[in-house]
Amino acid sequence: MKFSQFSRRSVCAIALSLTACTMPANGGSEVAGCTPGAAAGQSAAGIEQVTLCISSAKTTRAFNVEVAETSAQQAKGLMFRTELADNAGMIFPFPEPRIASFWMKNTVIPLDIIFIRANGTIESIADNTIPYSTIPVEAGEPVVAVLELRGGLAAELGIAAGDTVKWAAK
Repeated sequence: MKFSQFSRRSVCAIALSLTACTMPANGGSEVAGCTPGAAAGQSAAGIEQVTLCISSAKTTRAFNVEVAETSAQQAKGLMFRTELADNAGMIFPFPEPRIASFWMKNTVIPLDIIFIRANGTIESIADNTIPYSTIPVEAGEPVVAVLELRGGLAAELGIAAGDTVKWAAK
């Protein structure tokens, strides 16, 4: 069969199958069709992106997240962004567990702020945080990372405290 005989849908299905079979980066392991830590290129802001997986009892969801590793990246976060795709977000990894405190100063869109324990489980979710607010949003206990997703997305997808988050940190 010549390439021209493939439908666009067939080519896309083949490409997706090949993408799902890539080896994980940084020692990640596949979780129900999601490969945590797989390199996902750079964002428009020039920040490294990786695949992050959130697993609940019923499903595993994949996200391409920017990794805010430097203090400058963490300080800016998602400030000034006017949109955030449903499969996108930003992860803020910390070198050791701490009580994380975030605010929404200069953040145009509402976000779900997800606090992640050292064992990878979600400690809590501050949902639909208020744009431009300087009121701190804090974890209830020490966490090793914070994930930001589009406001309201966690509830829409059924993501909740106790679910597991995996990504390959450097």
